[in-house]
Amino acid sequence: MKKTTTYKDAGVDIERGNLLVKKIREAVKSTYRPEVISDIGGFNSLFSLNTDKYRNPVLVSSTDGVGTKLKVAFLMDKHDTVGIDLVAMCVNDIIVSGAEPLFFLDYIATASLDSIRVEEIIRGIVQGCIEAGCSLIGGETAEMPSFYKKGEYDLAGFVVGVVERGKELHSSSINVENKIVGVASSGLHSNGYSLARNVLFDFLNLSVNDKPLGNEKTIGEILLEPTKIYAKEVQNLLRDFHINGIAHITGGGFIDNLPRILPKNCRATIYKGSWDIPPIFTFIQENGNVSEREMFRTFNQGIGMIFVVPPDEAEDIVSRLEGHQERAYIIGEVNLKTKDNEEVIFL
Repeated sequence: MKKTTTYKDAGVDIERGNLLVKKIREAVKSTYRPEVISDIGGFNSLFSLNTDKYRNPVLVSSTDGVGTKLKVAFLMDKHDTVGIDLVAMCVNDIIVSGAEPLFFLDYIATASLDSIRVEEIIRGIVQGCIEAGCSLIGGETAEMPSFYKKGEYDLAGFVVGVVERGKELHSSSINVENKIVGVASSGLHSNGYSLARNVLFDFLNLSVNDKPLGNEKTIGEILLEPTKIYAKEVQNLLRDFHINGIAHITGGGFIDNLPRILPKNCRATIYKGSWDIPPIFTFIQENGNVSEREMFRTFNQGIGMIFVVPPDEAEDIVSRLEGHQERAYIIGEVNLKTKDNEEVIFL
C-alpha cells in the first residue's frame, strides 16, 4: 500500500499551530479590555463598543508592518521586540487623529511554524498592546513553505480606535505662529532600515555585534530598540491642553509627514539644534555620505511624534511631557508658505 501524503509532509503542521494558540491564550487575554466578548481561536473576534461613552463615535483604523527591520531580527535571532514595533507603527498612526486605540489584530506569515519564535513575537505584540491600552483580540499565523526563506517571516498589524465626532484633529485647527513640540523617539523606530542596513552592513561591512559608536550597545541592539508607543501621552495631553495637530514621524521623516497635517497655505519651520540628534543617525549620515535633506526625509532624526500647539501652551506641554519622563522640545513653528513653496524648512 502506498504511503499517503499529508499536509504536514508538505510543510504545514496544523497541530503545532493549535498548540501555539493554547500556549499564548493567557498572555493574549492579559490585554483584554472589558469590551472584549470573545476568546481567541474562533473564526472572528467580537468587541462591544461602549456607546454610553460616546454620543457620536467615529472609528479610526490603520494597518502597517515592521519592514526590513525584520532583517536585523533575523541576524540577531531576537524576536521579542518586533511585535512591539508592529503595534507601535499602527497605533501611532491612529492617535494623530485623537483616537483612543481599542483593539489590534496581527498576521504572521512564515515558511514553517517555529513555535518558540512565534511565541516570542506574540509576547512582544502583547506588550505593545498593554503599552497602547488596546486589546489583542485576534490574528492569523500562516505557514507558507517555499514562499518564504527558511527562518524568515513577515508581520502585518491592524488596529481600530475611536474618537468622538467633532473632536477629531484636523489641519483646519492649525494656525500661523503655532509652536511645534517634538517628543523624542526611542531610536530609528521602524523606518529607513533599507538605507541603514545598506550603510552599516553593506558599505561599512559591520556586523550586528560591532560597537562602532563606542557605547555598551551593539549595532544590532541599537537597531532593534523597539518603536515607542505614544498613545497614553496623546490621551493625557488631549485631556488638558489644546492640541491643534499631531504628526507621526514615520516613513518619509519630517519632510513628508509634517505637510500631511498642515493647512495648504502653511509651512513648518524646524529649528536645527533644538534637540540632540542621537549618535546612530549622525553615524549613518557621515559614514554613508547621506545628505542632510535625505536624512530628514528617511529617518525620524530622534523625534518620533510632533504636536502643533498654541504658543501660550507650548512650554506647559513640554513640562507635562517631561513630568511623564519624556524628552520633549519646542523644535519649530508654523508660518505662512512663501513663494518657494517649500512645506518644511530647516533653520
